[in-house]
Amino acid sequence: MRLPGSLGPLALLLGLELALGRGQMTSQYCGPQGQAEKLQFIGLGKGRWLDPQARPPGSLDPLYRMVRGFLDMVQLNPFPEGLIRVALNEPSLVRTSDVVRYEAGYVVCAVIAGLFLLIVPTVGFCFCCCRFRRRCGGRVKAEHKSMACERGSLMTFLLLITLLLLTGVVCAFITNQRTHEEIGPGVRAVPGVLNSLQGLVSDVPQELQAVAGQFSIPQNQVLEELNGVGANIGSTIHTQLRGTVYPMLASLQRLGQDMQISLDHLYKINSSTAFLQAQQEPLGSSLQDRRQKLLSLLQDAQCQGCASALNHARLLELGANFSQVPSLNSVLQKLKGVPEANFSNMVQKDNSTFNTLPVLTTLEIADTVHELKKEVSQIPEEVRTLSEGFPDSEAADRWRQALAEAENSSRPYLHAIQRYERYRWIAGYVLSSVILLVVICNLLGLSLGLWGISAREDSSHTEAKGEAGAQFLMAGVGLSFIFSGPFILLIFVTFLLGGNIQTLVCRSWESQELYQFADTPGNLPSSMNLSHLLGLKKDISILSAYQQCKEGAALWKVLQLNGSYDPEKHLDINKYTARLREKMRNLEVDMSDLNLLNEAAERDLEAFRNSGIEKIDYPSFLAQVQKPVVQVDILKLVKELEKLGQAQKESALGQQLKQEAQTLQTLYQEKILPQETHVVTLNRSVRALSASSSRLQMVVSETLVNTSFLKTELPNRAHWILRNESECFLNREMSYFSQYMDWARKMVTEHIATCQPLSGALDNSRVILCDLIANPWNAFWFCLAWCTFLLIPSIIFAIKTTKHFRPIRKRLSFWEGLDFCPDYPRLPTARG
Repeated sequence: MRLPGSLGPLALLLGLELALGRGQMTSQYCGPQGQAEKLQFIGLGKGRWLDPQARPPGSLDPLYRMVRGFLDMVQLNPFPEGLIRVALNEPSLVRTSDVVRYEAGYVVCAVIAGLFLLIVPTVGFCFCCCRFRRRCGGRVKAEHKSMACERGSLMTFLLLITLLLLTGVVCAFITNQRTHEEIGPGVRAVPGVLNSLQGLVSDVPQELQAVAGQFSIPQNQVLEELNGVGANIGSTIHTQLRGTVYPMLASLQRLGQDMQISLDHLYKINSSTAFLQAQQEPLGSSLQDRRQKLLSLLQDAQCQGCASALNHARLLELGANFSQVPSLNSVLQKLKGVPEANFSNMVQKDNSTFNTLPVLTTLEIADTVHELKKEVSQIPEEVRTLSEGFPDSEAADRWRQALAEAENSSRPYLHAIQRYERYRWIAGYVLSSVILLVVICNLLGLSLGLWGISAREDSSHTEAKGEAGAQFLMAGVGLSFIFSGPFILLIFVTFLLGGNIQTLVCRSWESQELYQFADTPGNLPSSMNLSHLLGLKKDISILSAYQQCKEGAALWKVLQLNGSYDPEKHLDINKYTARLREKMRNLEVDMSDLNLLNEAAERDLEAFRNSGIEKIDYPSFLAQVQKPVVQVDILKLVKELEKLGQAQKESALGQQLKQEAQTLQTLYQEKILPQETHVVTLNRSVRALSASSSRLQMVVSETLVNTSFLKTELPNRAHWILRNESECFLNREMSYFSQYMDWARKMVTEHIATCQPLSGALDNSRVILCDLIANPWNAFWFCLAWCTFLLIPSIIFAIKTTKHFRPIRKRLSFWEGLDFCPDYPRLPTARG
């Protein structure tokens, strides 16, 4: 008999499972499925945002620093607040002395430029006249011993100056081109900046409406996940309960089988005992008759060799007395009608019900899910009025109108700037090319002159090379005199404009003195009241507004709007989520269909437990079944009688013995053999029941306790799993709305309703004007001035060097001249 030996550990397993379940019921666990996906929203408010401008570091940075240092020395005065205030409010009252006092450094530079413009062309004119009369720039009349040293020194200084000119003109070309490349895009960017800022306030409601429209993204995500919430919750309940339900169903099936086997053994014991008791008396009477007959035959004096058979015949009587075994009527009466239930069908039905739990859960919560979908599909009133809550502002109209007027009025000036910039670029390119020609003339002149000087010792030498070198140097001198005037004029004009932009505008802009000037009452005329034009709050200055905007302040914190605006009020969806939570808590799952033990099966187990099957006197049964049905071996006795019948001399006696053997054989077949078969069955069933009844009774009792406990515990556990999963699901869905709220809050405060584009536009304007345009502009005139003032020593050394390149009327030998020049090493001559 197979016993449910695993039911004892099963009880421990069920207790552990349920204890762990009760432990989990005190805390929420969601697992990986409780994590929400990251939603993707469409960014807004990018139209008014400008890419931050910055000048990347480059090789011209040292030059820019040098120019700014020079301008700081030229303009030592601080920002002229009083002078600018008078110039803006009452231009007629501006005194020239105040302007000259402030522009003292520029005045000094203007004087220097004027002297240069006056002296250099005049000297050039005089030099031309002198050259025309052949009195200047001629040739050396007589060669002297120190002339070689003088010539070498002049050539060295001229070469150094020419290299400095070459460096300056290369920088001039580069900065001239850089200025031209930056002014065009910078000027074209002005209308775009002004146009993008026009919608800084007026476009906010439309973009807020777009933010509200993206509430559909978390809505759609939640609606999609609601479609599978029933199956997910049912699967989770099934997964967490199957460790308890499956072992219990398996144990019930095994218990039903074992109980049926025990009942079969019990019925076999009862039927076998009844049969043996009924057949015992007839068998005993038959054995008595055969015993007496055999004793009379075997005790006959004519019976030869009958002593052994006689002894066996005396034992021809019943061995076991089955009337002494206990009655089973009370046990059978208690087990009457058992089993009433079909345990196999019951377990199969419960297993099928449990496996369809995901589908059943989906069907049971379908109505609640439908109500949840209807609730989710509605847009919260707070989000729907996100754009309607933003106040209208007169400042927005003034702002847009002022920027539109500024854009329209700036276009002619911007076109003029681009046109004049092209003229400046062409002039700078031409004048830089002139300086480059001067450099080329100097280099060619020095090369040809040096070649001519080295060839003078040759008898076949002609003075053409030296003369050509002299002509190139004089050509450079002529170009320097001719273009000295345009050079200094272009330099001073660009210097005056670029220098004042750097010292008056850029320096004060970078130090924020411009904002402080605009904030001071009375500095700006009433028509230029920036606080009024920008619509700033009365208690916020322009500098404070700029700083707050740079930090990302919202519009309603800086601008004077017609009412207040609190985005948190419109992004508060607590009422919306509270309704969803309330609906979600209405989810219920009915576990009544999962009845591990139906009433019939429970009655069977109760009847078996109370039957007293374990109290049956099994030793009494075993004591009788261990005895033989007849004390002698009938078959052995039959064979012995047959042998005796054949051995007898008296044929009549032998024939009688053979007849008795035949009678005993018939008795054995008809009565003894069936009883022995029942004794074997009785022995097997008694031993099986005696070994299993006590343990089976214990298992039945434990099963009844466990099923009674699970009938209460499983619904509670399923209810907790449902609550936990619904909370996890709700938290996941709420996280989608939280993602939207965080994104909307960031989008509203940092991208849409923020004044940061204003500070960004101001910063970009400063970078474009000061870093990208003013720096190369000032570097250009600085390099051009560098070259222009180097033209003076270039002219002087070129004129002096020219004399040495022309033929000499009376000259020494080449090596004699070198004897008196320490700069040249003594070379061996043919004579030496």
